[in-house]
Amino acid sequence: MSRKIQGWRRFPNGKSKSQVLRTCFLGLLASIGIFYISLFVWPVVPANPNIADLKSYKVKIKPQSGLASISDQLREQGVATHSLLFQLSARALLVGSKLKPGTYLLPTRASLAAILFQIARGDRVKESIAIIPGMTIWQLRALIDSHPALIHQTKGFSAKELLQNLNLNYPGLEGAFLPDTYVFDPDDSDLDIYRRASQAMQKQLSQVWLQKEQSSPLKTSYELLILASIVEKETGRSSDRALVSAVFTNRLNKGMLLQTDPTVIYGLGPKFDGNLRKADLRKDSPYNSYMRKGLPPTPIAMPSKESILAAAHPVSSNALYFVAKGDGSSHFSQSLSEHEAAVDQYQRKLKTAPH
Repeated sequence: MSRKIQGWRRFPNGKSKSQVLRTCFLGLLASIGIFYISLFVWPVVPANPNIADLKSYKVKIKPQSGLASISDQLREQGVATHSLLFQLSARALLVGSKLKPGTYLLPTRASLAAILFQIARGDRVKESIAIIPGMTIWQLRALIDSHPALIHQTKGFSAKELLQNLNLNYPGLEGAFLPDTYVFDPDDSDLDIYRRASQAMQKQLSQVWLQKEQSSPLKTSYELLILASIVEKETGRSSDRALVSAVFTNRLNKGMLLQTDPTVIYGLGPKFDGNLRKADLRKDSPYNSYMRKGLPPTPIAMPSKESILAAAHPVSSNALYFVAKGDGSSHFSQSLSEHEAAVDQYQRKLKTAPH
């Protein structure tokens, strides 16, 4: 009877099973090491930049893109990626779920690991556009139309066409966009900026309208927007804002003319030369608040959040008049005689001051 041989079985080359396993394990470690090293060393971004004046390679990743889609987008833009390898690498580096859309400036000859980490960090190119409080719609449209980083989808749109695209039921675009700085990716549509700014304004108006003073003469949130735009244009110093609002609120409650220069100036249009003449004040128009009672038909500018709040919450005051003091602030008066004395004092001082 044959005896059973104890111990490890020998392979034909003389190696034991343990030696074979050890060799396989070391081979596996070496393969993993080579894989990781290649991720950090092997370049996948072209050596030549694709944008002028910069030593970078510009790529764009669309929102809501998965790993396979990102790989395809990068390959279509000239980056040497393979879908399966890209997905495996992203997961191996623990960034598979962290890749962010946007426009990126990749270093030329960058490795796959380098660009994966950059995209995971969201180290993107950002642009911005600032809507300034008191800006008119003519100024805003010119600003957006001339921004070089935007796709100008709305350039040439009429006011009616833009209102329809924004789903706004307003008589015009004036005042519809909340002043703020809007950050965006290069090559975003200008319509997206208008949409974000109009939605921000609608949200602000809705919140403030629900909390307005019960005694307010304003009947709609659009009237609040109109009054806020007048407050914006008439306020020289922020501390006067609620008092300026009180003057116009008191005048509306008493049925008085608002008698405010900015509405007349707005009615003259974008060609206003900066010199308001007596003839302008005598020329009838829907915006001539020296001749027509109540609010003008539309806002006259883009009001800030502060002006919207002031229009809804004027300070308690009996003031009906104010005049600029020349230092950015205003003098407020309850009676016409007091106002005329203040005008005489401050306007005379301004006219006689040395230049």
